[in-house]
Amino acid sequence: MRLASWFGGLLIAVAVATSVGAISLARQHSDSAQTLTASRQPAAGAAITTSDRAQDPARKLQPPPTPSPSPSPTAAPTAPPAAPAAPPQVTTRAPSRPALVINSTQQSLINQDRAARGLGPLTWSSCLYNVAVSNAKRIAAQGYLSHTNGPQVDLGCGLGHQAGENVGDWSLGINDRQLNTMFMNSADHRANILGPYNYVATAWVVASNGYGFIAVEFS
Repeated sequence: MRLASWFGGLLIAVAVATSVGAISLARQHSDSAQTLTASRQPAAGAAITTSDRAQDPARKLQPPPTPSPSPSPTAAPTAPPAAPAAPPQVTTRAPSRPALVINSTQQSLINQDRAARGLGPLTWSSCLYNVAVSNAKRIAAQGYLSHTNGPQVDLGCGLGHQAGENVGDWSLGINDRQLNTMFMNSADHRANILGPYNYVATAWVVASNGYGFIAVEFS
C-alpha cells in the first residue's frame, strides 16, 4: 500500500510540474509576442522559434510606403485682362445753320450771290427786320444816306458776334435787282453780302418824292 501511494504521489507531482512548465512557456511566448508586436523588433534575450516566424510573417520589417507626391494646387488659368475700351470718338459738328426763310426779293438775290461763290444762304430774322425798317424810315425822312448805330443794334438781336449794314436809294422807287447790282459793284457793300453771317433782313421805304430807300441788316 505504501509503495502504491508513494508511486501515485510521484505521478501527480510530475503531472503538476509538467503542467506548470507548460504554463510558464505559454506566458513567455505571449510576452515575446507582445514585445515584438509593439516594437517590431525581438526583445533582448527572447528566443524566436521557427514556428514563430512561420506563424507571423508580417513581423518582417518593411520600409513604410513612400507617399506619392500630392499634386500641387494649381490655380485655374485666368483669362488675360481685357484690353481697355477705346475712348468714345467725339465728333465735332459744325454749327448747324438756321432754317432758311425767304421774306424779300433782295434777300433772294443776296443768297444767289453767295451761292455763286460757294457760300451758304442767309435766313430771315424778324429782329433784324425791325432794325432795317427803322433805318429805312430814318434815311427816307432825312432824304440822304447815312449810317448811325445800325450794326450795334443788330448785335442786340443775339444772332452772332458780327453785324453789318448796307443802305441805298433809287430815284424811281423800289428796284431790288438794280440795288443788288450796285451793292455787288461796291467792295464794302459786297463784303457784307458775302460776309460770315447767318441772318439777314431788308426793308424798303418810299419817300414822298418817289425815291426808294433800302436798308439791309446782317448778323
